Amino acid sequence: MDATSQRLLMCRPTYFAVDYAINPWMDPGAPVDTALAVRQWEQLRQTYRDLGHTVEEITPVPGLPDMVFAANGGTVIDGKAMAVQFRDPQRADEAPAYRAWFEAAGFEMYDPKHVNEGEGDVLLAGDHLLAGTGFRTAHSSHAQLQEVFGYPVITMQLVDPRFYHLDTALTVLDERTVAYLPEAFSPGSQAVLRRLFPDAVHATMADAEVLGLNAVSDGRHVVLPAQATDLAAKLRDRGYETIGVDLSELRKAGGGPKCCTLRLRQGKASK
Repeated sequence: MDATSQRLLMCRPTYFAVDYAINPWMDPGAPVDTALAVRQWEQLRQTYRDLGHTVEEITPVPGLPDMVFAANGGTVIDGKAMAVQFRDPQRADEAPAYRAWFEAAGFEMYDPKHVNEGEGDVLLAGDHLLAGTGFRTAHSSHAQLQEVFGYPVITMQLVDPRFYHLDTALTVLDERTVAYLPEAFSPGSQAVLRRLFPDAVHATMADAEVLGLNAVSDGRHVVLPAQATDLAAKLRDRGYETIGVDLSELRKAGGGPKCCTLRLRQGKASK
């Protein structure tokens, strides 16, 4: 297995908090240790650097506690960046901040016509875009994704509110293989996944409930929550090298390694 060097965008959780509830993981009444969240995030960033990846950072904005979840800030493929439109007003101001960063970085910009929460719901798997819907990203946005990026878009219908974004229920391991939780998808989407990825790794509910599928793979190394032990064992059996990280504080807002990480794909050679 060959690892692909990646360019990644992250946002320090300087202002991380759980001040509202927009998914089942969030409890504004539970204590949150922002300093611990920052330390856990720094360990994730260092893990990427140790693997040889390039990490760029966007400046966090006061009053936007979920801005740490950079994967929701956009979709970047082949040098094109589609900005986002959040479903929930609490996150709306993240969109222009990320858009400004992409524009300053020189990406060709596209604005969304419908609710679209970036790589949280849009995952490039080989020559297909897997696009989630059901809770956040609108199904109507999938046609625009296909027009902008020129990849066939496969709609994935999510059915469990705990797995509200596609990247909480499925991770792309390499161009041919994914891991996913079957129960998170509608029967039709499960059938599509079986057809597209007959050799997929199936996660258990126990691992999904610690956001084990919210993982980042470079084709050889898989960075995933340390608590997802069964999934890590399955991946090692397939030949992947797993690296467990503890993001338990950020999980209080429903986020894991992938939520904190946006892939910046410059061109076709780096997909």
